[in-house]
Amino acid sequence: MRKYLAVLAVAAALPVALADVAGGSAAQKKPLPYAEHDLFIETNATDGDAGLQLNLDAEDWRSLTIRDPSGDAIVGVQAKGPLRPLGLTELFFEASEPSFDEVPFSRFKKRFPEGRYTFRGRTVEGRRLAGSDRLSHVIPARPVVTFPADGAELDADGFTVRWEPVTRPAGVDISTYIVTVVQGQRELSMDLPGSATSASIPGEFLEPGVKSELEVLSREKSGNQTITALKFRTR
Repeated sequence: MRKYLAVLAVAAALPVALADVAGGSAAQKKPLPYAEHDLFIETNATDGDAGLQLNLDAEDWRSLTIRDPSGDAIVGVQAKGPLRPLGLTELFFEASEPSFDEVPFSRFKKRFPEGRYTFRGRTVEGRRLAGSDRLSHVIPARPVVTFPADGAELDADGFTVRWEPVTRPAGVDISTYIVTVVQGQRELSMDLPGSATSASIPGEFLEPGVKSELEVLSREKSGNQTITALKFRTR
């Protein structure tokens, strides 16, 4: 009798155990999301070029494949040797930026068509990673800087950068302006809202008698961004 009851007890517990195993297996099969994946086009209106850029982040991954809308692989990353058990985390890349004289923008856009680009990878534990991002060809126009002029000589006490709001092409939606000043090995960068049309550069950052660079970048809601660059000198 006791043996019969023991068999019944095992049989009753078995479906629960199998359910737990099945649930764990299903969880293992479900891909993990990337913490960040941002694929976009950066255009330098001053230099006349464009490039594809990516920001990607996930915990301890060992492999990554990026495919374009037609399913063709365009990027493959694989951790090997002593790096394989450790894995990678953040990844940033910027594709080569040939001038528009060498690669017209129309050809660039054919190389990287609009549409959904997929990201697939594995963690160091073997878990799958999955994500996607839509690449857009809505490229914001260059910010027209009204002050300072290119090559200007400015007081090191500080000055205000001014630009016209970017409203082209039709339907563009500027989410952010980024103003960057570089003096030698030092850099000042400011993220401003899409409604901004000016930024104050403090004298505490500037040094007199230094050749400097200024960039005003317009970033569209799609992630695409366009740079206007100029040079100035402090006195």
